[in-house]
Amino acid sequence: MKQQYGQILVIPKPFVKWAGGKRQLIPILNENLPKTFGTYYEPFLGGGALLFHILTEQNGSKCSISDLNSDLVLAYTTIRDRIDELISSLKSHEKYYQKNSKSYYYSVRDSNPRSQIEKTSRLIFLNRTCFNGLYRVNSKGKFNVPLGKYTNPNIVNEENLHSVSNILQSSRVSIKCRDFEAVLRDAKKGDLVYFDPPYQPVSETANFTSYTNKNFTYNDLSRLAELCMKLDSKGCRVLLSNSDSKEVADMFSTKSWKVSKIQANRSINSNSKKRTGHFELLIKNY
Repeated sequence: MKQQYGQILVIPKPFVKWAGGKRQLIPILNENLPKTFGTYYEPFLGGGALLFHILTEQNGSKCSISDLNSDLVLAYTTIRDRIDELISSLKSHEKYYQKNSKSYYYSVRDSNPRSQIEKTSRLIFLNRTCFNGLYRVNSKGKFNVPLGKYTNPNIVNEENLHSVSNILQSSRVSIKCRDFEAVLRDAKKGDLVYFDPPYQPVSETANFTSYTNKNFTYNDLSRLAELCMKLDSKGCRVLLSNSDSKEVADMFSTKSWKVSKIQANRSINSNSKKRTGHFELLIKNY
């Protein structure tokens, strides 16, 4: 289902750039989806590339999406429920940014708005203007990424925001802020659960696990692997993306799991030469 906005048909796509985003891998992920499934669950929502693909291609799919990052979850519900107010706020950010990008960026980065609209427009504004579009917070939960080198960033992508709002309103999508393990209570036989967690580092310098101020640790990965086994025994279809690391492969070495290696680029590596030639694992039980 394509969304009509003005005279242009716009397919909804992620409204934030997120570490490990899956837009470029959609063709491969699509090939690996089961032919049929019940409810679609995605407990590490991030930018939601696969969610928007499923909502567009399989109109009417029931989806249950969640993330532990409360600001991100708030952004999804704000876009769904209060799109016009949000766009108005983003246009205001754009106007002030164009006057003095550096001082305005750092004043917004240091701000701590209370209202739903201002919190979400701050997140989108910072994501559009910060270095490499990287969402990262420090141990105190403060966004700490410097200003990016953009001449004309697309701060108000109005067509896409309307398209995302329309598809979230028109489809049967529930949005929650919760830990990934909560999916076990809800998912039933035949449902599809897609996990795209912060990846296990494959080198000392590749340790990026801080979308929230709680790092995703090796213990969390172990919890996730255990959860996948429980979902498998319930008859759920499970699809998991992660880094091409020995720890991950070892956790899914039993015969229930098919592990394949796929090529992926890293769009947010600060060194553009290191953005290509990466592999990651795609793991499924069907």
